[in-house]
Amino acid sequence: MAHAYQKITETARLIAARYPSAIEVGIITGSGLGGLAEAVEERVSIPYQEIPNFPVSTVEGHPGQLILGRLAGKAVFLMQGRAHYYEGYSLEEATFPLRVMRAMGAGVLMVTNAAGGLNPRFRPGDLMLITDHINLLGMAGETPLRGLNDERLGPRFPPMLGAYDSKLIKLAQEVGKRLGIILRQGVYIMLAGPTFESPAEVRMLRRWGGDAVGMSTVGEVIVARHGGMRVLGISLISNLAMAENHTAAPDTHQDVLAAAEKAVPKLIRLIKGVLERI
Repeated sequence: MAHAYQKITETARLIAARYPSAIEVGIITGSGLGGLAEAVEERVSIPYQEIPNFPVSTVEGHPGQLILGRLAGKAVFLMQGRAHYYEGYSLEEATFPLRVMRAMGAGVLMVTNAAGGLNPRFRPGDLMLITDHINLLGMAGETPLRGLNDERLGPRFPPMLGAYDSKLIKLAQEVGKRLGIILRQGVYIMLAGPTFESPAEVRMLRRWGGDAVGMSTVGEVIVARHGGMRVLGISLISNLAMAENHTAAPDTHQDVLAAAEKAVPKLIRLIKGVLERI
């Protein structure tokens, strides 16, 4: 981990040479949600390929650019796309950018994703504030904190109680109400992917208390909390996970991107509204 700390500080120093302002908020955009970057002012864009040690996104809908600048008056470190475990990265590698944003000063993480709806009351296009998560990869031993711990990055046993900051959730609810944006709340479950869930798996995940399911976010939240960051998580419900076999065409990644595109305007309004009040 000492070697990891050195890589983190080196990468943060190189990025700071391009954007010397202290970062206040880190933002990660999920599949198709990268349009949020267009709202950043005074922005500096750096492709992930040009950043040492950064994992490179390979999935459509994840442009793979770091955007630095100001959004709603806050200095932001905005990841336009992310790397996933299913792309072949370890969770430590996939979450390396979280370490860098924290090293550059970010005290808050706003993380978004496109997720399948498990809760039958949800509809495609809904926004769900994440109140808790179920880490299935972690239960199988896959965690970004596996290995020796470096106390400079965080404690050996970070608690996940209150991983999603209650004050930020309340603030998002207030902003949503003011803007007329309906916000759901629920539990997010992370699977490894890249396959979508089978009907039997959907029935199991519902029984376990899941409201939405996806292939990202939880590892990022673990690393953010390990580093002492406050977290606001938002899932775009891009499709409804099917609990029964049926003859209709299954959802595709293109469906996810199409749903995300429609939701981007209200997501931008919500995030800007929260940023203004942090």
